[in-house]
Amino acid sequence: MFFRSSENRSLPAPGPDRVAVVTGASSGIGRAVALELGRRGHNLLLVARTAGPMEQIRDSLAAEGSPVHVEIRTCDLAEPTARGELVAELAGRDVSILVNSAGVATFGQFRRLDPARERAQFELNATAVFELTAAVLPGMVAGGDAGIVNVGSVAGNAAIPNNATYVGTKAMVNTFTEALHYELKGTGVRCTLLAPGPVREEVKQDAERTIVDRATPDFVWTTYPDCATETLDALAANRLRVVPGGLSKIANVISTYLPRRVTAPLLGRVYARMAED
Repeated sequence: MFFRSSENRSLPAPGPDRVAVVTGASSGIGRAVALELGRRGHNLLLVARTAGPMEQIRDSLAAEGSPVHVEIRTCDLAEPTARGELVAELAGRDVSILVNSAGVATFGQFRRLDPARERAQFELNATAVFELTAAVLPGMVAGGDAGIVNVGSVAGNAAIPNNATYVGTKAMVNTFTEALHYELKGTGVRCTLLAPGPVREEVKQDAERTIVDRATPDFVWTTYPDCATETLDALAANRLRVVPGGLSKIANVISTYLPRRVTAPLLGRVYARMAED
């Protein structure tokens, strides 16, 4: 059996019947990646719970003169029935790129948090990534020119008290995506983990700055547009993991190499304060 090489250092080719799917497209990383993909000529299928922000993406691309077609799907990916409808649709579409960006986080001691909310977080952060990836992979491999970006987190490297469900789901996304990266070598399907640390807007008003913002020099942060560009360039090169920004890279090294018996108590105290806020 002969396989096509995926090491061509370009994104999967757009086409009139192909779509790049971005979940969590209404804000943050998802929004920035969707805009960048549209600017690079990819038709889009955007997924989020509310239509308004996705319509703004469509209108922004049209105002810039982009000829791409933008489809909008309002879907709560934490809800199994709604998610199942999207999964069924994507299994029958020619998906060139899938970006699983939707996710949420909670803070506080797991035993004291709302079980229903924690379950919904698990469904969104982990189950949705698993199911959407499984839906599109057969078609991607058959076509031999496609890409997947799953948004994990540097936090998924660590044990963080007061953030247990989030780090647990992101640990799954991290290792799931990196395992797929190696499985898909030679198939023409690129698979890259985006493992960001702190990412923020290009301009953040003083009133909106957190204690972390004030304590951290601006130059070590990465912005959503920079994160999107670096992520898509990494996907084009079929890199295993991309960690955008100086602060994220520092956090990645610390969470990977320092013993958890050292980092867990320290991070737990920080996240306990976040829960109080």
